[in-house]
Amino acid sequence: MPHIPDHPSARKRHRQNLKRQARNRAIKTRVRTAAKNAQEAIAGSDAQAAETALRQAMKALNKAATKGALPKNTASRKIARLSRQLHKAHHAAPAAQPSA
Repeated sequence: MPHIPDHPSARKRHRQNLKRQARNRAIKTRVRTAAKNAQEAIAGSDAQAAETALRQAMKALNKAATKGALPKNTASRKIARLSRQLHKAHHAAPAAQPSA
């Protein structure tokens, strides 16, 4: 059974915590979904769709970091990893041609 605060200020703090918890959970769910969609698009063959999905994931991650739902360095790390995956999969350098 959850603890129910008795003091008025503690009741208000509890209400605020529940609101913040719900907001942060929604933001983090949005971030995870965007990151998963980006990974699936990167794994696919369409480079344009992968870039668009990565852009959406970056937007969600940056917004979550700005709102405080996610640490700034965590968002940066996730963006870097997704970007690296995209560039490795779709922007690979062409193989060197042997000269005649």
